[in-house]
Amino acid sequence: MSNKQNFKKRPRAYQNRPMGNNTSTGEKAKNFKDTIIKLMKYLTAFRWQLLTVIVFTISSTIFAIISPKILGGATNQIVKDYRDIKTYELITKNLPNNAVLPNNATVNDILNNLPNRSEIESKIPADQLQTVLAFNVTKKPTFHFDIIGQIILWLIGLYLVSAVLRYLGSWIMTNITQKITFKMRQDISAKINRLPFSYFDKQTYGEVLSRITNDVDTVSQTFNQSLSQIVSALVMIIGIMIMMLSISWQMTIVALLTLPISMSFVLVVIKKSQTQFMNQQVELGKLNGHIEEMYAGHQVMQAFNGQARSIKKFKTINNKLYKSAWKSQFLSGVMWPIMDFVGNLGYVGIAVLGGWLAINGRLQVGDIQAFIQYMRQFNQPIEQTANIANILQSTAAAAERVFEFLDEPEEAKENKNLVKIKKVKGEIEFNNVTFGYNPDKIIINNLSAHIKPGQRVAIVGPTGAGKTTLVNLLMRFYEINSGTIKIDGIDIREMKRSDVRQMFGMVLQDTWLFSGTIRDNLRYSKPDATEDEIIAVAKEAHVDHFVRSLPGGYDMVLDEEATNISQGEKQLLTIARAMLAKTPMLILDEATSSVDTRTELLIQQAMDRLMKGKTSFVIAHRLSTIRNADLILVVKEGNIIEQGTHQELLKQHGFYAELYNSQFAD
Repeated sequence: MSNKQNFKKRPRAYQNRPMGNNTSTGEKAKNFKDTIIKLMKYLTAFRWQLLTVIVFTISSTIFAIISPKILGGATNQIVKDYRDIKTYELITKNLPNNAVLPNNATVNDILNNLPNRSEIESKIPADQLQTVLAFNVTKKPTFHFDIIGQIILWLIGLYLVSAVLRYLGSWIMTNITQKITFKMRQDISAKINRLPFSYFDKQTYGEVLSRITNDVDTVSQTFNQSLSQIVSALVMIIGIMIMMLSISWQMTIVALLTLPISMSFVLVVIKKSQTQFMNQQVELGKLNGHIEEMYAGHQVMQAFNGQARSIKKFKTINNKLYKSAWKSQFLSGVMWPIMDFVGNLGYVGIAVLGGWLAINGRLQVGDIQAFIQYMRQFNQPIEQTANIANILQSTAAAAERVFEFLDEPEEAKENKNLVKIKKVKGEIEFNNVTFGYNPDKIIINNLSAHIKPGQRVAIVGPTGAGKTTLVNLLMRFYEINSGTIKIDGIDIREMKRSDVRQMFGMVLQDTWLFSGTIRDNLRYSKPDATEDEIIAVAKEAHVDHFVRSLPGGYDMVLDEEATNISQGEKQLLTIARAMLAKTPMLILDEATSSVDTRTELLIQQAMDRLMKGKTSFVIAHRLSTIRNADLILVVKEGNIIEQGTHQELLKQHGFYAELYNSQFAD
């Protein structure tokens, strides 16, 4: 069944208590360093794979760094061969026909045989004349395509190896990222089950969902992309710096002059965008919470004509999200044109200085070409660093929200040597129980009551008197402030929470069904129930007839909110589910409130059979349904002010009598 059903709507156990703010506290990335350290701890289990990724990334980056230098060598070779050919042609064209040069001829020997020596000498640098000596005057030099071909093959090999290493590193990193994301979501899921119910008083389900989905996705994307980019950027910066210095220290200085200008702009942008990224995460959580709330309560919202108010609130939150998202994305996007502008200024300086050095014979054309490529690559890791810095800010904000959730106080840990009741009798004792959802606001004061095994106990009282709270304490949804609650003489705090809750079957006023088939919903209370057991209970709860009339019968799939069946049918299914569990004790919270009078009578008969011999608690507002209870507890302002049977309480002419008579005054 869908896990998101855990967040579908607020069950009865959450009622009768104060609601906190919908916004969570501490949404800003208060401690960037600690958050990043916590993120890195998730990587410790994959340190060898991560080391492999780093090695592959470094190797791939080094190959990428070497490539422009090699390509520059190919360009230099082409230029050299071209100039040699042109020089040879110029010399041989001006040599006399009867000129004879020895094999070891010098530049002066060649020049002495030229009638227009001064003119030729002004056109051809001496080093080019010296190069021609490697050739016989009768053999014209040509392009060295073999050398150029070898260089091209080397380049293709380097590019191929670099691509393969980058692919392998990306594949391993993706595997690591998905496992980390899986582990993080697993931790969150486990954390939810350890959180006290009081946590959900302060958070909407949308807030929690936002942390599980949006925030974890943000962290996942950072792990998958940014880690390898950080390594690549560092290696690229160092490697390119070395290669640039090896070509020309003068041009390297010009290139570096653009660095402080770029970084100053980047730091200013990051400082301003950080706040907006954090605001974006906060507003996104609020928007998710509002949408989830309006979707779950859509019918109620329409019944009270709350569409306009809902849309107004949505627009308010959405407008704030729009502004923070627009500002964060705009500021993030501003960095790229700034970096391009500063980079172009650098290209201008390199082109001018490189041309001057080439004219003076201190650089070759291929060196200038390689340097320009290095400068372009040099800007790339700086741009990546700026982009990563931006991503890390949003990631830190998202990760901190996740870690805040994981660091939330949990339910008190249970002791190891806990008691387990082998056969539950159902004797329950409340002894001076005191409780408040907030420590400064006590709602149950020194409550005491004794319930014998097998008794049917009705809990009545005005709204907000503490009826449901009493049941919540019995099932350890909340821990009492003082006093004791005992089952069969054993304090429930000396038993596992799961063991305590396993003793009770529960039917809530708010029907709670999951996405899945009707059979799956019935079997939820007893996963190993046989088909015969399901059918028998369905017939006993008067469910079988209407289920068989539905398309698909027991295999009919209920939608998200089970809107494809009526409210009364939902109630019948939840009753059948509780009956199937066959627990020694029962809690019925207005269990027949959504069925008609005739069905209520039938269900009451089934409940009588179900409750026979079991300790049962019935929370009821319609007092006619609990007249046969063995014990009625009248609760008012957190205290049991009256207790006894229906007839005994009527004879007292107290608060219960007033409640009962008010319902039947007509």
